[in-house]
Amino acid sequence: MKLFGSFDGGNPDLLHDCLYSGWRAFLTVALGFTGIARFLAQWVGSLGLSPNMLLVTLSIFFVVLGCFLEGISIVVLTTAVIQPIIEQAGIDRIWFGIFIVIVVEMAQITPPVGFNLFVIQGLTGYNIQYVARATLPFFILLLAAVIIISVFPEIVTYLPEQMSRR
Repeated sequence: MKLFGSFDGGNPDLLHDCLYSGWRAFLTVALGFTGIARFLAQWVGSLGLSPNMLLVTLSIFFVVLGCFLEGISIVVLTTAVIQPIIEQAGIDRIWFGIFIVIVVEMAQITPPVGFNLFVIQGLTGYNIQYVARATLPFFILLLAAVIIISVFPEIVTYLPEQMSRR
């Protein structure tokens, strides 16, 4: 009883934050244990898409997963399955690493349950709808970054190529 009494008179959002964190952890374990993320990644690979359509499909896939999982969980649960698909499509692994970081960050600010939305809400005290609207320009900027590195992959690969020549 002492545990539940500790929420009285304290931060009213503490219980909500604890339950939300527990729910995210449960979803991560459940999706990892059941293999749903791995199955979906294999399904995307079996579609036989062109490299550009593969990237568009993976972007949508990661943003949808971001509605349920935190970023590191998305990367850990899907990378082992997606890497051979990416290599078979002829996509540079370093470039894809930068791509996946940007897309996962997009996923983290995607409503309804983007993890970073709740972090920002907790820091600012604003309601989640206001925070989601306020992060829309950042989502658009991240989307623009994905488009730019897709059109001009040399932006990402120039420095590693220079380093490998030495």
